[in-house]
Amino acid sequence: MTTSTSLVLPERVRRITAQNIGSLQRGYVADQPRAVAALARLRRGAGKEVHQVPDLWGLTDTGPLHDPTREGGLPPREEDLAHAENAVHVALTLWALHQQSRSTGMHRPDRKDAPAGLGSAVRRLMPQGDIDEPILKRLVRAGHAPDLASLAQRLREIVLLLRREDIPLDYALLAGQLWHWQRPGGRDDVRRAWGRSFHAYRPAKSTVAGSGDPAGSTPATGLASDFDTTKDAS
Repeated sequence: MTTSTSLVLPERVRRITAQNIGSLQRGYVADQPRAVAALARLRRGAGKEVHQVPDLWGLTDTGPLHDPTREGGLPPREEDLAHAENAVHVALTLWALHQQSRSTGMHRPDRKDAPAGLGSAVRRLMPQGDIDEPILKRLVRAGHAPDLASLAQRLREIVLLLRREDIPLDYALLAGQLWHWQRPGGRDDVRRAWGRSFHAYRPAKSTVAGSGDPAGSTPATGLASDFDTTKDAS
């Protein structure tokens, strides 16, 4: 079994996020009072930075983030540790908001046959075979957020839409992306990953009535360049 001390920091971020959510999600779906109360507390932190909600300190186990890394057995640098704590916090609080009043788990691991990355989830909000420009604009704005606080708020808006439609999201994957987003050059990489996830999504094969096109095929709209180059509208 792989231990936390053998994992590099972004892997730990994903692992810790998945473990914390997995336990709480099982408890919440089973209507366990402890999990229900924990989610209520976590939701209050959605869209906020970790230092703004000290009430949440100790609610989830992030201790393994502080363990020595495998590179020389040294503890993480303070800056990297702060990025990791921020990423886990944002992912957990957004998941708690997403899970509210839902009887099935809203965190679901991303798989090739069942995509659950952010781009794929946003694409699922749109009509099959069409692009909903206002929804796309929300994803673009998140991609061009100027700082983590703004990004958390813009992701919160998207999560509320996903909750309304019962569309799950891989929050461990998102946490890893949030860690990378805070790193030098990471924003472009994460924005590219979200755009790729958006374009790669394909629903289960079927045929739109009256047409020979597969359901979910998208018209050529120049969307890739739009996602990469649209400036922050705020």
